[in-house]
Amino acid sequence: MDSAKKAASDVAEVGKEIEQKLILLWDELAPWQQDNHYIQSGYRAQSNSYSKSWKSLGYLHNETVNIYSHLIGALLAAVSGVVVYRELAPRYDTATQEDVFVFICFFAGAIACMGMSGTYHTIQNHSHEVAKWGNKLDYLGIVFLIWGSFIPVLYYAFGEEPELRRTYWAMITTLAAGTSIVCTHPKFRTPALRPFRALMFVLMGLSAVFPVLHGIRLYGVEQLRKSIGLDWVVLQGVLYIAGAALYAARVPEKWSPGTFDIWGSSHQIFHVLVVLAAASHLVGLVKAFDYEHSRRIGGVRAATGTKAWW
Repeated sequence: MDSAKKAASDVAEVGKEIEQKLILLWDELAPWQQDNHYIQSGYRAQSNSYSKSWKSLGYLHNETVNIYSHLIGALLAAVSGVVVYRELAPRYDTATQEDVFVFICFFAGAIACMGMSGTYHTIQNHSHEVAKWGNKLDYLGIVFLIWGSFIPVLYYAFGEEPELRRTYWAMITTLAAGTSIVCTHPKFRTPALRPFRALMFVLMGLSAVFPVLHGIRLYGVEQLRKSIGLDWVVLQGVLYIAGAALYAARVPEKWSPGTFDIWGSSHQIFHVLVVLAAASHLVGLVKAFDYEHSRRIGGVRAATGTKAWW
């Protein structure tokens, strides 16, 4: 019995030693791996192997929260898409394939964003070339999420103005395509053009704000609170901005270097806020769907006892 316990203990010790060798300090990193010097430990060694990078899901390091928050977020988005379809599709006879299309845009954007992000953070330690390629995936995911989020908002905001709706759809789609090119084409990936890349993301984000402001001018705040779930859309924006601000400022790790290496760093908080923002947007979309179709059928829902999902 004692020998068995000793063997088990020895195996555990060997496992710990192996894991420790997989985890590096900031000063032990290759230059291309050094990004945030306030995160001082918990780094994975360069793996040069996709298999080894994916196996890092099995032990704790400073990318664990970033990886799981978005891989699980992508899975939740996929499951939510199925649940929402089953709940909403039979709810109103007035529901159309256009409703299905705009919801698909949102869920596809959310799944793409979080799936690409989780993948990037998993394979980031493979090599410099793979990290650069994965970083492009990460940026593309953000583009897909912004585009996919505002296709349905524009659909429900301008239901009575199809030409205006198509104009805004074309605008945000064009900006999304342009931003995707800027994110991925080597010509635009130089350090000198970093401000230009940032500007493209700002313009894309603002392109989503302008239609909302236009809708407020046309219909008023109260109408948009009902027609697009404005409160939830605003909450989504607040969560995104808060997460981006913390990430840019590198807070809280900036205040206490080394304390938030594994848990609670700005990048991790940003990831969690992105998931919450997507959830907030979904609540707004369901409210928008319910309002639009209850308005179309003029109170039939209340008469038949059908309840809104949210």
